Amino acid sequence: MSSAWLLPEHIADVLPSQARRIEELRRELLDMARSYGCELVIPPLLEHLDSLLSGTGSGSDIKLFKLVDQLSGRSLGLRADTTPQVARIDAHLLNRQGVTRLCYCGPIAHTRPDGLNTSREPLQFGVEIYGHAGLEADLEVHELALDALRRAGLSDVMLDLGDARLLQGVLDGIKLAPETLEALTAALAAKDLSALAALSAGMPAVTRDALLALPSLFGGREVLAEAARRLPDHPLVKAALADLDWLAGHLAAVHPEVSLGFDLADLQGYAYYTGIRFAAYASGCSDAVLRGGRYDEVGAAFGRRRPAVGFSLDLKTLVTLAPASPLRAAVRAPWGDDASLRQAVRALREQGETVVCMLPGHEHEADEFDCDRELVREHTDWVVRAL
Repeated sequence: MSSAWLLPEHIADVLPSQARRIEELRRELLDMARSYGCELVIPPLLEHLDSLLSGTGSGSDIKLFKLVDQLSGRSLGLRADTTPQVARIDAHLLNRQGVTRLCYCGPIAHTRPDGLNTSREPLQFGVEIYGHAGLEADLEVHELALDALRRAGLSDVMLDLGDARLLQGVLDGIKLAPETLEALTAALAAKDLSALAALSAGMPAVTRDALLALPSLFGGREVLAEAARRLPDHPLVKAALADLDWLAGHLAAVHPEVSLGFDLADLQGYAYYTGIRFAAYASGCSDAVLRGGRYDEVGAAFGRRRPAVGFSLDLKTLVTLAPASPLRAAVRAPWGDDASLRQAVRALREQGETVVCMLPGHEHEADEFDCDRELVREHTDWVVRAL
């Protein structure tokens, strides 16, 4: 018989110290997003299944917890990603014509973990910009993402860039079954040349050569010039490389502390992204801290195709990588039913102070707070003095 206190695998309680850090960072990131003009939305935790799966690309179905609505009998799902919900809000509820900047922060649920040490209940923070197809929106999202990591205290950040249009240009005119395309993108990401050779057998020589070249196109900004020489002279390829170069130039000028890298074969989320995609890495974590990019098709399933670009991250993961924050300074106060003591405590709290009243028998317990002052009686008054 299992113990009642055991939780499912990859599900964990968040204890006081980490919970405080998560909440403080959540507030800071939402305030940061607001400073860029983003409006906060709070989509529901569960929706009709077909809505949650709209525009999300392959592989999303197995991530969703599913249940039956006892009121309607329809299939519902717990969201595994908030972006489709925000796209629905932009398309149907707001229905604006111009640029809309939205942000969100809330739990999502995955049926399976994304990695060995990842949670199946991430706390997802994200930003989405709708209504502008130009690179200006991409640059703003990149700056928002880097600002989020900076405010979390992360250093040695590396930004990895790519573009879904490269493969679209390479494969232009070639019809592939969905499972073949999925195998092809997996082989590219794994840089598996033997698998690529087998999958590209029978394709035109220019396409085959380009597919076999992509795995070697990774490194610094010089990779873009090499890609221009080795990949087909296709409008989508030329546009992707030009846009990546433009973005890299602007990011390098404003964020010289960030390392920029390019992996033109990494097509994670290929079925989802329609243009530039990016991932940020930080020291101490082998997986990406955040991911984002352009996904102009995300609103099409809701009847309104709008240019869209954004990113998301897991606050729980981010907090584990961020430097430890100091305990919050607090005032230690005795417990008592004296009216003047209770009024003094109330006045301090109204001033924004944390006042921890020591209940009888627990005078030395205040683990989550740094009680650097105490409330004491001097003659007839209650005063705060340093410890």
